[in-house]
Amino acid sequence: MVVDATLAGRVDRIVAAVTGRSRALVRGLIRHGCVQINRLPCRSDFDRVAAGDVVTVTYDEGRKYREAPSQAKPPFRIFFEDEHLLVVEKPAAWLTVPTPKGETDTLMHHVQAYLKQGRKRAPRIEMVQRLDRGVSGVLVCGKTPAAGKALSGQFAANKPDREYVALVAGRLEAAQGRFDQWLITDKTTLQRLVAPRPGVGEPAVTHYKVVARGPGVSRVLVKLETGRRNQIRVHFAHAGHPVLGDPRYGGELSFHPRWRHRRMALHAAVLGFIHPMTGQPLRFTSPVPSEFNRVC
Repeated sequence: MVVDATLAGRVDRIVAAVTGRSRALVRGLIRHGCVQINRLPCRSDFDRVAAGDVVTVTYDEGRKYREAPSQAKPPFRIFFEDEHLLVVEKPAAWLTVPTPKGETDTLMHHVQAYLKQGRKRAPRIEMVQRLDRGVSGVLVCGKTPAAGKALSGQFAANKPDREYVALVAGRLEAAQGRFDQWLITDKTTLQRLVAPRPGVGEPAVTHYKVVARGPGVSRVLVKLETGRRNQIRVHFAHAGHPVLGDPRYGGELSFHPRWRHRRMALHAAVLGFIHPMTGQPLRFTSPVPSEFNRVC
């Protein structure tokens, strides 16, 4: 059939309309090579078909054409997935992407392995957002170049709503506060530093609210106005209240007798943004890890 504008979209929906079969059975047809788009084999039920494309379905009505076995459960939590986006919960132990050292146990590698199941090649993933190793929480990546580019534009404009929960050393006396400082990178150590004066480096604005206090520790809800690298860690360390478990920026102050975990006490709890293709507002919440609650 020649696809018209009313049917343009995902190929599985078109094949379901033509054949009267369920979406599960349509996936079976695609798996067994029964579906072509413009005379080329269709590889995925997510493939897109535009007006004017020709979809060909060839099959035996008496055969079931079972779909592929269920995919193995990925080693991370999935909050949302469609043909454009994947929103997941990053474990603290992983890097988001490999460094020049060439690490292979990163979130990017695990996402690619998950998406590769049933395919010959690992798909390209647009990792538009980063969470440091030692930091857990919700993170979005693009499954197509178009989605990745649009998401990158949102993050570059600081449009996404990002909230973190952190345990920081010491007692923050003010119930809430704001850091408005410029950040630079030390050329020798590559560490981020607060610039000696405004106008040098990159502007970085962090808002926080104290939600609980304990012996030698404060629990804060942090909202980012900008999204600079290591921004939260640098701002609190510079104020004398480093994130627990972050000796890189906090030194000995980052150690606490009740925080004995090999990670930082920093968690990306909320991420809200606009779907780059549909325009739908999306918002995801990642539960605070239980180890936080045992401290403060």
